[in-house]
Order: sequence, then C-alpha cells, then structure tokens
Amino acid sequence: MLTRKQHELLMFIHERIRETGVSPSFDEMKEALDLKSKSGIHRLITALEERGFVRRIAHKARALEVLKLPESALPAGTGISRGFAPEVIEGGREDGGSAHTSLPENSFDVPVLGRIAAGVPIEAIQHRTHDVSVPASLMGTGEHYALEVQGDSMIEAGILDGDTVILQRCNTARNGEIVVALVDDEEATLKRLRKKGNSIALEAANPAYETRIFGPDRVDVQGKLVGLMRQY
Repeated sequence: MLTRKQHELLMFIHERIRETGVSPSFDEMKEALDLKSKSGIHRLITALEERGFVRRIAHKARALEVLKLPESALPAGTGISRGFAPEVIEGGREDGGSAHTSLPENSFDVPVLGRIAAGVPIEAIQHRTHDVSVPASLMGTGEHYALEVQGDSMIEAGILDGDTVILQRCNTARNGEIVVALVDDEEATLKRLRKKGNSIALEAANPAYETRIFGPDRVDVQGKLVGLMRQY
C-alpha cells in the first residue's frame, strides 16, 4: 500500500501518460510533488516498483509504465469502496464499513495493515496482510486497525519487536500518548507524542534513541495505541 506522496506521484504519472502518452520527467515530478531534490522522486518510484504499481521500461527515455492503480482511484461502480484507512495506508475494507466486525466471545476482527517502525522511521506500512481477533476489552470506541511492530525503540513502554499493536483511528492525541505518527507525509513511526510550544516531539522509550522534534506541520497523527497482543 502507498504513502500519500507515493499515491500523489502514481496518480500524476498516470494522468500525464493518459493525456500525452509519455511519462513526466523527473523535474516535472519533483515540481508537481513540491520536493526539493530528484532523489526523493527516485525513492518514491522505487517504492512504487517494489509494490507493483509501476515498471521502468528499459532502453527508453522517460519510460515508466503504470501497471495498476490503488483501489481509491478506481471509478464508481466497480463495487469497491474506499472505506477508512490511515493516510499512510492506501485502501480499506471492501464493504466501506467499520474496521472491525463482531466475532463470538466478545471479540472483534481487526485488519492488520502491515508493519510500523518502533525505531528509526521507515516507510513501513505496506498493505493489509491478515485479520487478528482482538478482545473487546482492548478496544475503545470508533474504528481500529492493527500493525506489527518492527524495532526496539519502545521497549521500556513494554512494546517489543514483533508485537502487534491495536490502534484507534484519530488525528489528535494528548501529551504522553503513544501514537502512529506520519512524518513529512512519507515516514511512519510508533512513538510517544509530546507537544512543546509550537513543536512536536516524538519520544522513544529506549535510551539508545534520541527524541526527534518537528514543526507542527510536519507530523500527522494517524491513530493512538489502545492495546497490544503478543505471541510466545
């Protein structure tokens, strides 16, 4: 699945090829996405290639082929609804409804949408991999999703590499809450949120990692931690 910037670039390439028959230049892509360097475009295209959305055509200049579009870009009437997904995740439930459904014994079926970094931020959230049955006691109100943790930066908060965290959809959080934070529309990480004046600090729970501080326009909250599941 796609980050916001990956989605924007894919749709820009698709529209340009549809209109002109030729994929845009790297300079045009950089300008369209308001990026400062072409290296960011190279990274986004590589990510789109790895996810099977585009293909570079060998021995041709400006040669990119769009292989498929995300579900959210499909026209109406296809039977596929966008539904909810965090902004760093493309797509959602096909029924367009809540992110969980009732299961026996007072539990809910929650989609696992990929991996999230509990360490150095990475473009980690990829796609819906499977569902996990979550006890109702771990969940609050509203819509929920789950992510598999990669990294050790939150170990002192009891969150270990390989754990599955349960998150409640939201775009705001109180000081001290552990959240999924989207940084610069590109990287997702699991950290404790602190608001300090006009800045936002993302704190690790491991002394080996530094607190990272950003301006308020660089961080978007995608959900907050409400539960954790672990297999032994």
